[in-house]
Amino acid sequence: MSHQTDIKRITAPEIARRKGGEPIVVLTAYHAQTARLLDPHVDILMVGDSLGMVMHGLETTVPVPLDLMIAHAQAVVRASDRALVVVDMPFGSYEESPAVAFRSAARIMKETGCGAVKLEGGVSMAETIAYLTARGIPVMGHIGMTPQSVNQLGGFAARGRHRADWARFEEDAIAVAGAGAFSMVIEAVAEPLAARITHEVRIPTIGIGASAACDGQVLVLEDMLGLTPRVPKFVKEYAQLRVAVEDAVKAYARDVRARTFPSEEHTYPVLDEAPRAAKKNEFSVG
Repeated sequence: MSHQTDIKRITAPEIARRKGGEPIVVLTAYHAQTARLLDPHVDILMVGDSLGMVMHGLETTVPVPLDLMIAHAQAVVRASDRALVVVDMPFGSYEESPAVAFRSAARIMKETGCGAVKLEGGVSMAETIAYLTARGIPVMGHIGMTPQSVNQLGGFAARGRHRADWARFEEDAIAVAGAGAFSMVIEAVAEPLAARITHEVRIPTIGIGASAACDGQVLVLEDMLGLTPRVPKFVKEYAQLRVAVEDAVKAYARDVRARTFPSEEHTYPVLDEAPRAAKKNEFSVG
């Protein structure tokens, strides 16, 4: 039996050891092109079930099926070789029981080659997290605003904005860490609460709409690139690609309608005709 020792990818244990160290950089990736661009610059590529909303026009993440997550994750893993790839377990693939969660998680890891899975929930999911980690599946937790519970929560809204509510979020965080998760996402919670949880737990926290005190940050790529028409308060747009894309499409449409595209440089000549005279300096430097 041989064992590969030259693992290139960042691993879940390496991320766990980053607690209190250099901040962990995380972005979502849903397909090969973006994964290839992001891979050299981030620590974690998150194949989030947000792809249902961003890529497929769904109103929430709830309808996203397991097969869709696997298909997108396969593309991201194929196109990257450095970052840890973490795949969201979609709604309905893990809540029923730890055994059901294991079958779903094992399928994700076997069929995609990813390095970890992520699931939502705190105290209620601690048993499942422990079951998975005991069987060799690295788990990233997710507390605070949990998008898969949007129907129960009544919408996408920040959590923990009243100090009276803090205790249950802290209990969730402690339960997730105690169950063996290697890290956890804290989404859309009051800044002081996120900072407090980060101080309290022994695993890295990844903030999204949380606090700069978290051990890392994650954003949806399309949000931070300015491709999304409306973004949450917590998103910083590092580019305005929506405008650039619209301008490019308008220019293309204008050229097509004016028959100025394709021009000679974008078409193929007939090879059995006499060659045209070479343009000046086309094949020479003199």
